[in-house]
Parts: sequence; C-alpha cells; structure tokens
Amino acid sequence: LSIYLYILLLMSSLGNLATGKFTTQSSTYKLWFAEQAIDFSPGFIQPSSSCSSTDIQTNPWWRVDLRYIYRVSSVVITNRLDCCPERINGTEIRIGNSLENNGNNNPICAVISSIPAGVSSTYTCNNMEGRYVNLFLPGDSKYLTLCEVKVYGEEDSCEDETEV
Repeated sequence: LSIYLYILLLMSSLGNLATGKFTTQSSTYKLWFAEQAIDFSPGFIQPSSSCSSTDIQTNPWWRVDLRYIYRVSSVVITNRLDCCPERINGTEIRIGNSLENNGNNNPICAVISSIPAGVSSTYTCNNMEGRYVNLFLPGDSKYLTLCEVKVYGEEDSCEDETEV
C-alpha cells in the first residue's frame, strides 16, 4: 500500500509531461487528430472529437515529442468506450531519442495486452530515458485509437552537464 501511495504522490507532483506537446500519427481517420489523445478528455461522450485514430493501415503509430529528454516512470493509456476496445491489443509503448522508423525502433517500455472499454491502464517504464513516446501497433489492417495518453517522469538532469 505504501508503494502504491508513493507512486500516486510521485505522479501527481511531476505532472503529465505530454501536456501541450507536439503529437503526430501515421495517418488520420476522418477528424480523429493526434493531439486529441492529450486533450484531457477521455472521449466517453463524443469520441470523434476527443480521441485520436489512425486510418486502417499496416503498422500504425502515434507519437508525442516531449521536447527534452526525460526519465519516464509511467505511461497511462485510456481506451475508447463506445466500441472496439480490442483494437489497442498488442500496441507497444516505445521510449527513446531516435526518430529512426518514426521512433518505432526505440526500446519497448511495455506491450498492451488489452485494456477494457473506457478504462485507463498504467504501464511502468522504470525511468526509461527519452524525448519521444511512441505507441506502435504492429500488423496489417490495423487502426490505432487512443482516447487519452499521459506520460509521467522527470527531466534527465544529466543531459546538460558538461565537465569543466
């Protein structure tokens, strides 16, 4: 219980690193834009204006640029409520500094086995370092739909240190 409370306290004190950052995705289904995954609205009432979604494609992905290198402690994903919650199954959470293959070659924090409809799930990333957080869904004929993405961690204090 004390570890759980410590994690909650840590997450609340650090804030959501994705807030106000630049997002992009491999394609856009209708008006389901990438930035809607970080709009503080889980999309339960009107998912088309509060969730992001790629069009159907091979290996869809979504990315947020945190602008600086952070040690990411956790990523929280909220799945859609209205339909098709299984679409998120198998999505890889990747964190790193590379944009090779659109950032989808960065190390894996976690693989989402499933998230029930309308539920938020937390994935622990053990302070993985990175500027980019990608959600990558390998496979053919896939949609990647995200109703909310939150990233927690702290700035990498060693990034700007230089030896004198």
